[in-house]
Amino acid sequence: MTKKIILDCDPGHDDAVAILLALGNPTIDLLGVTTVGGNQSLEKVTYNARAVLEKAGATDVPVHAGCGRPLIREPEAAASIHGESGLDGVELPVPSRPLDPGHAVNWIIDTIMNNPPETITLVPTGPLTNIALAARLEPRIVDRVKEVVLMGGGYHVGNWSAVAEFNIKVDPEAAHIVFNEAWPLTMVGLDLTHQALCTPAVQRQVEGVGTDLAMFVSGLMDFFRKSYQENQDFVDPPVHDPCTVAYLIDPTVITTRRCPLDVEIHGDLTLGMTVADLRGPEPAPEECHTQVAVKLDHKKFWDLIVDALQRLG
Repeated sequence: MTKKIILDCDPGHDDAVAILLALGNPTIDLLGVTTVGGNQSLEKVTYNARAVLEKAGATDVPVHAGCGRPLIREPEAAASIHGESGLDGVELPVPSRPLDPGHAVNWIIDTIMNNPPETITLVPTGPLTNIALAARLEPRIVDRVKEVVLMGGGYHVGNWSAVAEFNIKVDPEAAHIVFNEAWPLTMVGLDLTHQALCTPAVQRQVEGVGTDLAMFVSGLMDFFRKSYQENQDFVDPPVHDPCTVAYLIDPTVITTRRCPLDVEIHGDLTLGMTVADLRGPEPAPEECHTQVAVKLDHKKFWDLIVDALQRLG
């Protein structure tokens, strides 16, 4: 059976790969892409989402623009990682399909309410503003969502501060709302995604697909590698966002641990920190609705991405 997902994102090099993985795997039914200001402005990331779909020949997938700024804070962008366009390093096609009308938050709500309960998974790979507002505007969606699998946070590591990851840090209040709703939630954080390195061997495997789309992904990785070498002291870039989709395709790609999770919204030094309570017994009691991603099967992960690129042609 296919898994219906809504991908809420801010493309972003790794978001682009997440879109392609969702499109190229037959077990994923990508109902639509919603965008949120994050890696770059809302206008830029929305254009990028449409351009990536155009590049993949998936112009039938709707794209709805959402929130352009955090709930209460000033916007921050990650231009040092993703460049001025949000997808620097490659030439993007001009989208042929107009942007779909209607705000992303309203579309998320309508889509969940108009589908059977527990059939749609939310996959946020950017700041959680859209998801938080959807849960507040229509609380009934919380019980109807199958699960939330998000890229963000980290239980031992940060990147936008010593203890906080970008997606959470830029809108911690939204993250606090999403983490504290009752839906099943998997946090695919930096502890996991820093294992998803695009090594030279992996990039050669991607290029070996031999298609224009595969070379597009390789171009994304060239820019991403340089950005991470210059700004994050990585030799090879961690490709964060597609880890969420890979987990939904094949849960054995990622080892998880169930534990209570929360988000710090008051601390001066710890704002946006995702706090995982790992003190209790393992596994945590069944009533615990949150879990963290712990270990990645690197080969399985990249094999899924290569397979998706081959299928997309």
